[in-house]
Amino acid sequence: MKNYNRNNRKNKVPVKSLVFLLVALAFLAAVLLPIPYYVEGPGATIKLDELITVNDQKDDHSGSFSLTSVGIRQATLVTAIKSKLTDFEDLVTERELMGDATDEEYDRIQNYYMESSQNAAIEQALKLAGKPYKMHYLGVYVMGIDPSSNFYGKISVGDTVTKVDGKSFATSDELVAYVHDQKVGQTVTVTYIQDDQEKEATGKLISLPKPNEGKAGIGITLTSHTEITSDEEIAFHIDNIGGPSAGLMFTLEIYQQLVNQDLRAGMAIAGTGTMNEAGLVGQIGGIDKKVASAAASGAKIFLAPKGETKADTNYQEAKAAAKKLGTDMKIVPVATVEEAVAYLESLSEK
Repeated sequence: MKNYNRNNRKNKVPVKSLVFLLVALAFLAAVLLPIPYYVEGPGATIKLDELITVNDQKDDHSGSFSLTSVGIRQATLVTAIKSKLTDFEDLVTERELMGDATDEEYDRIQNYYMESSQNAAIEQALKLAGKPYKMHYLGVYVMGIDPSSNFYGKISVGDTVTKVDGKSFATSDELVAYVHDQKVGQTVTVTYIQDDQEKEATGKLISLPKPNEGKAGIGITLTSHTEITSDEEIAFHIDNIGGPSAGLMFTLEIYQQLVNQDLRAGMAIAGTGTMNEAGLVGQIGGIDKKVASAAASGAKIFLAPKGETKADTNYQEAKAAAKKLGTDMKIVPVATVEEAVAYLESLSEK
């Protein structure tokens, strides 16, 4: 019996070793284990002459146009603490980042934004260059679906609705108007594309909340899904980048290649801003992080959305970020793509 007890004591792990093991495990957990938060920080600044070709030709003019991005990564305890102590990094919750969307839905939405950004850029560049094109309406892209909808679990975020009750529509507004003219509780059949397959779903229309209170609806958040065609072959070679904020810089890169004109005067030019069908440069999120990324890449000029008022806009935020960085990179406000082109043309005249 005594021998058994002595042998048992000899096999015990020393207290110091146990404490060291626990500390090591806690450290590894803090470094490696994800927590339900995300860190947003400066992402990549990427030259567009490497991503866009026009008529199978690359941009060989000196200088560069670059898109800027916000890097997003799931936080650990260590990176979460670091983000609170580091300039140009923010800690956000999953809901703040993705809303009610799942990971898959969020990726689909970001991919749609990127596709729309490319279409808008192509359209504006072709307009500026005086090149003909056609815009094709593909249907209504589903950006979200209300859990109270009778189509919830059938139609998903990322699907394209093409018909209602067998009727096709030329715009999303026409589709919405048709549905609004029906009665709440009426059964309709929706035709949609999901994973490249045409499907149908039948369900009753629901009563919509404000601002369309009382009107009949399917219960989806939607936007037009379009495609542009032209005699000019414009190709994007982009992976792992989502969102709409590269629209302005896409437009400038495509336009320069279409007209074969050096707009950059040999300088590295970065920027950000959405692009719409009217050529307006729209506000974006995380511009401070994009300014930090562009400055680190060596860009000399940063094009920022101007905004419609003198209140805090992307331009003001970008200027504040540049001042904090102590960079001599010039921040230039632009409200339209024409304004951006005019500024760039003035560079080559100097």
